[in-house]
Amino acid sequence: MKKKKDLLSTTQIIMLSFLGAIFLGTLLLMLPISTKSNESAPFIDALFTATTSTCVTGLVTVPTFSYWSTFGHIVILLLIQIGGLGVITVLAGIAIKLNKKMSIGNRVLLQDAFNLNSLSGLVKFVKKVIKGTFIVEGAGALLYMTVFVPEFGAVGIWYSVFNSVSAFCNAGIDIISADSLAPYVFNPIINFVTIALIVLGGMGYIVWWDVINAIKNRIKHNTKILFSLSLHSRIVIFYTLILIFGGALCIFIFEYNNPLTMKDYNLYERVVASLFQSVTTRTSGFYTIPQENLSSASSILSVLLMFIGGSPVGTAGGIKTVTFVILIASAISAIKSKDEVNILHRTIKKEAVSKALAVTLMSFSVFFISSLLLSFTSSADVMNVIYETASATATVGLTRNFTGTLDDIGKLIIIVTMYLGRVGPISLAVAFKVKKDKQYKIKNPTEEVSVG
Repeated sequence: MKKKKDLLSTTQIIMLSFLGAIFLGTLLLMLPISTKSNESAPFIDALFTATTSTCVTGLVTVPTFSYWSTFGHIVILLLIQIGGLGVITVLAGIAIKLNKKMSIGNRVLLQDAFNLNSLSGLVKFVKKVIKGTFIVEGAGALLYMTVFVPEFGAVGIWYSVFNSVSAFCNAGIDIISADSLAPYVFNPIINFVTIALIVLGGMGYIVWWDVINAIKNRIKHNTKILFSLSLHSRIVIFYTLILIFGGALCIFIFEYNNPLTMKDYNLYERVVASLFQSVTTRTSGFYTIPQENLSSASSILSVLLMFIGGSPVGTAGGIKTVTFVILIASAISAIKSKDEVNILHRTIKKEAVSKALAVTLMSFSVFFISSLLLSFTSSADVMNVIYETASATATVGLTRNFTGTLDDIGKLIIIVTMYLGRVGPISLAVAFKVKKDKQYKIKNPTEEVSVG
């Protein structure tokens, strides 16, 4: 007789692990010790906060800095860290630390959680992920301290650690003020450290190791770094830079004369603010400019950047840069009547194209249905609704000052959206994993249809 755990697929285990973390976080946040008022938080707000933390989104219904106590902040930080790394990764890290042997089943689970193509070197990979995460977060915290400690004293150390973890995990939750990082809109350290943490977390761990190995090869064998990188890493780095700087340029133009945002800024201030806005839409959630003050053009662009999100095997959400690039390349191939999809002089497997289409369709479906339901249950402006649901679907955390106005039904819609946005692409990536040994004996007849 099969054990109960053997009846669950890896997809179900991954989804249930996030639900378990959210449920536990909700219970902890409902404890009176979790709030500054020492009163039990309403269930819906505790659930919302646990979900937004575990799904590293950043949308909040109550002010994080003033509503929750230090204990509550610790719970939120742990949920962010668990959500950023992934529940399965954290559990695997603990097992490895305790010198427990990892079964084949657990290795397969890890492989699917990271959407990797091989079981080889998984334990080493997990160790490197956890070690690399703490090193980057630690470095970010030390740099933040140069600003927060002089300003806040000893508590600035805690603010720095919290902000660093939240930025690297692309959560965008802070405990400094009700205005996120708006008070530091011109501070170079806060801006560029946050940008670096967001980008490093969003680019994905695979790219990290690939770049490090390419640099080593450059030193040892004098090989060109670009040629040493895998296609995946080249796509991520090249198109991430295009999206960041292209987005920043557009926002710079759109907001240049906006009296509510950048009209009174000098050139340096406009450049920094535009760059930060472009980066934070990659699923971070921090902001230095109130999102409700952005022009319509910047808001629409931000929705697109949020939907695309970061890169695979990282802490960011969205459909991911690689998915977006494959879709564009696929469309170009179709226009040119080519049978193959090519990116950077390499042919992309049909399985990857199918997976990209499936992930995008699922994410868009979540976004569309959520927007429809939220529009039906509230009388909010349509731009506020679309911005909110895109932010929730892509686990970004940016809002046009709308989250705090949600009623209980609206909160439930966003909770479900954040959860599906976090686990949906992962689940689809697993569900669409092609089994090479599967044989189809019967095929349906082929017939032509008109498209477009």
